[in-house]
Amino acid sequence: MTKKAATFSIKHWSQDDQPREKLRDKGKSTLSDAELLAILIGSGNKEESAVALSKRILASVNHNLNELGKLSLKQLIQFKGIGEAKAISITAAMELGRRRRGEAAIDKQKISSSVSVFELMQPLIGELPHEEFWIIYLNNSNKVIQKQQLSKGGITGTLVDVRLVFKNALELGAVGLILVHNHPSGTLKPSEADKNLTQKLKGAAQSLDIKVLDHLIVTEKAYFSFADENIL
Repeated sequence: MTKKAATFSIKHWSQDDQPREKLRDKGKSTLSDAELLAILIGSGNKEESAVALSKRILASVNHNLNELGKLSLKQLIQFKGIGEAKAISITAAMELGRRRRGEAAIDKQKISSSVSVFELMQPLIGELPHEEFWIIYLNNSNKVIQKQQLSKGGITGTLVDVRLVFKNALELGAVGLILVHNHPSGTLKPSEADKNLTQKLKGAAQSLDIKVLDHLIVTEKAYFSFADENIL
């Protein structure tokens, strides 16, 4: 390693500039996004420090961590100083953050509104490039028993096995269902297929004394609720 390259490794910085030590001595909340990212990658390249490189990566996604989480390994490796191992570290950290957000929503087990459904499901399906259909199974207190992916399809749609929906509901002892699927296109308008499937599941549920409480279409930043719009 050349002397110039060494100066950009975190361990060679002054103590005040070292994000690891800053986190240890001053707490995690004192670090900027770039400093946190710099801890993940450890070092920059011959021209820039880990923090400078991190700032450049963040600038490429307008300093939006959600957008950073969408970058593929191939896209991350395009930045000079980011090899496969560093790209994997960034991707793993972003995925842990996404899962943590999902688990935080699960802690609020009771479904009280369409907003609570969106908060529960957006981290799971809101940013996907393909369509997925999920069922949330509820008990008689509207608390989540289980959420389950029923199908995974292409960008244009997905196939739902109605029999499997109610097989799972009976096995779990669920008395209520909430249907959720995403629209990768970003549109919130329900299709005729969405409406027909909702009515099909609602009709089948009634014969089993199970209620379909809502059907949400989820995108990255918004949702459409069949119940809120009185079309359930």
